[in-house]
Amino acid sequence: MKYRQGTTGRVFVARVDHGEDLLAELKNLADHEKIEAGILYVIGAVKEAALVVGPAECTKPPVPVWRKIDDCREMLGVGTMFRDNGEPVFHLHSSLGKGDTVLTGCIRDDSEVYLVCEVIIVEITGTGAIKTFDAASGFKMLDF
Repeated sequence: MKYRQGTTGRVFVARVDHGEDLLAELKNLADHEKIEAGILYVIGAVKEAALVVGPAECTKPPVPVWRKIDDCREMLGVGTMFRDNGEPVFHLHSSLGKGDTVLTGCIRDDSEVYLVCEVIIVEITGTGAIKTFDAASGFKMLDF
């Protein structure tokens, strides 16, 4: 295990509106406010989203299993944001539900908001935490 102690900084409360791209708007906010790291809480709904719902098998690096939704689903998500070479990298795990059907996974693409998503970002300062590509896992990992 690797870890660092930090402190909480600013707290942002945001509304992402119908038709907007959730991940793009979060990136814009992180860049505009110069947020280096943070915790994300998201509640609302998405019209479309592409998410990874797990690995095909327990291999390293994993082969992701993708699912795409386009049927307007309720959303509850929690995640992190750290920077990689100055760019914000989001790790947003969410449950997307409609009726009795629920998908849980990591939203990676196509995150169009339906009606509204409310987002709270708690800034983390002083850790030096970043994301760097890890060849063994095949994706960007938390590092210091």
